Amino acid sequence: MHPGPVAAVLFDRDGTLVEDVPYNGDPDLVRLLPGAREAVGLLRAAGVATGVVSNQSGIGRGLLTESEVRSVNERADALLGGLDTWVHCPHPPDAGCRCRKPEPGLVIEAARRLRVAPGRCVVIGDIAADVLAARAAGARGVLVPNAATRPEEVAAAPDVARDLVTAVRRLLAEPGSDRS
Repeated sequence: MHPGPVAAVLFDRDGTLVEDVPYNGDPDLVRLLPGAREAVGLLRAAGVATGVVSNQSGIGRGLLTESEVRSVNERADALLGGLDTWVHCPHPPDAGCRCRKPEPGLVIEAARRLRVAPGRCVVIGDIAADVLAARAAGARGVLVPNAATRPEEVAAAPDVARDLVTAVRRLLAEPGSDRS
């Protein structure tokens, strides 16, 4: 279905890599979720590109600035040990843009920046919009549920992992991967 081994893993930010602090513009409030640094480190050690694809509607709603989002991203990036690209959608939900998840734009842009075909990307997130954005872009989605994930999202997801490290280890061990 997808050509070749996984070349890039794109993570959702809030609720997946870091604690979800609504409309966070303060880097001091960034806290990694359990396993986030380890999952990113496993991918880095295996030579898999990494990135973040994140809806940041607080910008379009006037609750955050681009600069504040960049500062939060930079803090998360430092705590995670460095990812290869960070892409966010600044638009509010009613903007009709093609970048806001579940639309494919963020995934396509991250893949372009990483010089990887979207079909060789996996998106890991905590809600259906993450999985749907992956599918819309021709990538694969993996759901890592948390307290905010609705039961129907878990039931509908084609691939579910109990945590980030499990998701990444499973990807790296897949047949056809030169990393298995």
